[in-house]
Amino acid sequence: MVDIKDLRRRKMMSGPFSPRLLAAVRASLERGEQAILFQNRRGFAPMTECPVCGWVPKCPNCDVSLTHHRNAGVMSCHYCGYATNVPEQCPNCDSREIRGRGYGTEKIEDAIRSLLPEARVARMDLDTTRTRNAYGQLIGDFASGRTNLLIGTQMISKGLDFDKVSVVGILDADSMLNYPDFRAYEHAFTMMSQVSGRAGRKGRQGLVILQTKSPGLPVVSQIVHNDYEGFYHDLLTERRDFHYPPFYRLTYVYLKHRDDNTVNSAGLELGSRLREIFGTRVLGPDKPAVARVKTLCIRKIMLKLESGLDYALARQYLRGALATC
Repeated sequence: MVDIKDLRRRKMMSGPFSPRLLAAVRASLERGEQAILFQNRRGFAPMTECPVCGWVPKCPNCDVSLTHHRNAGVMSCHYCGYATNVPEQCPNCDSREIRGRGYGTEKIEDAIRSLLPEARVARMDLDTTRTRNAYGQLIGDFASGRTNLLIGTQMISKGLDFDKVSVVGILDADSMLNYPDFRAYEHAFTMMSQVSGRAGRKGRQGLVILQTKSPGLPVVSQIVHNDYEGFYHDLLTERRDFHYPPFYRLTYVYLKHRDDNTVNSAGLELGSRLREIFGTRVLGPDKPAVARVKTLCIRKIMLKLESGLDYALARQYLRGALATC
């Protein structure tokens, strides 16, 4: 585990790479072995910003910022597919100092090529595996040693077995741990454990370097020490206390409309009717993390139904409330 928050404060980071990770990857390649760098964000920069006025290009159809894909020369939305050219200057203040924020796999590839020019680098994400044979070609090149450093998203986390991989770098654990979903820790633990399993195959010891700004989180220590039993018990206690599965069943009701006021009024009305039936089991309506997708405004209502409830009857009541709303 590497505390990159402290390293950034001391200005010891080389872009997204800690000194420990760079040294380990360089040593691995010099020994004729291979390394994998895991970053679960594709594109060049997840967000673009004008540092003068703070303007951020956003999708006109969805409530998200556009991701810069430098190789394709566009900024695109990963929800609806909208794409536009990268602006040369800010439309608000005419500044030409527009910058990308954050690191996608494209930017990681550029950075590692400049720091380790001797590496034979390949990138595996949705952008590089769109054609029929691209995935097999990337896997074949890495398995045969024609490439020795693989950068990728969750596509590289499971199902791959390479004899010579001795180092795996998890570049940004926090982006997975801080995702707004009650399953975030579970998914992060699974994914990072799976990608860690790519190092040290065939009975040989491997090295996994996990970079994080939150080294004090218990889940980070549990991932590093593969303490799945401790993780399981902590997560189970938390879910029991806050009424989440497997102790409660969650039912989500989504309302969508092109007009925000309309969907908001409908959500309040439906939420009120559901509370008359289910009481405090109803949460919302609330805006989800992405509150507009493909021009449709969204509200979400959640029902937490305890074990032992007559779910068939609950479904009947729910459908009745929907029909009369």
